Amino acid sequence: MEASRVIHAIYTDDDVLMSAVKKVKAARHHIEEIYTPFPVHGLDKAMGLAPTRIAITAFMYGLVGLTVAIVMMNFIMIEDWPQDIGGKPSFSYIENMPAFVPIMFELTVFFAAHLMVITFYLRSRMWPFKNAENPDPRTTDDHFLIEIAVHGNENELQSLLAETGAVEVNLVDKEAH
Repeated sequence: MEASRVIHAIYTDDDVLMSAVKKVKAARHHIEEIYTPFPVHGLDKAMGLAPTRIAITAFMYGLVGLTVAIVMMNFIMIEDWPQDIGGKPSFSYIENMPAFVPIMFELTVFFAAHLMVITFYLRSRMWPFKNAENPDPRTTDDHFLIEIAVHGNENELQSLLAETGAVEVNLVDKEAH
């Protein structure tokens, strides 16, 4: 495995972190990753990240759930084992659809929620037994960390990060995965 050098700048306040990210981006440095103990509103925009497309996948997963519900109920209640329930015979799906609306809703929500969680974990590369990639355990409590790749500009980066209010600036050898 090849090691690359990165700088870890540690902050203790999210507002200071936000202004630091803006200054680092204005100085045209690429931020590899930011570790925070809680979501920081506007951080994705400040980093210049593209908007998430997870809402589109949620809609598509909901449509899959709705389709499964319709096909399942049509097969079970109309084709395979039609029953006369309360004097309402099951001759066609359309005639009985109002009774199936709760099931259609529940399966739409079920598929959207569960497939979104699976998609999130796969997209984030978080699977069972994976080792944590958090470089500093303090970022799970009350510290914020900016990770910036170094390309022979350590001194310039360290002075810039110190100016932005970093309480700690460390040069680290990071193993590439």
